[in-house]
Amino acid sequence: MVDLTEEERAAITATMTRVALLMDEIGWATPLGELTEAQVRALIEEAVEGFREAMSDIARTQTPEVPF
Repeated sequence: MVDLTEEERAAITATMTRVALLMDEIGWATPLGELTEAQVRALIEEAVEGFREAMSDIARTQTPEVPF
């Protein structure tokens, strides 16, 4: 089990929305075994990119602005 930080948990929550939108397109009733390679790649890419963006946004809000 991985010990996630509060920031990582928040990023996962933000990512879930992006993945859910893609699942709406694919269809929630579609079994994982029936997903095409392209659909699996799209889900992984959406999850990774969403997490990266969310972590970047969180870091930006927590980093003090340089005063020059």
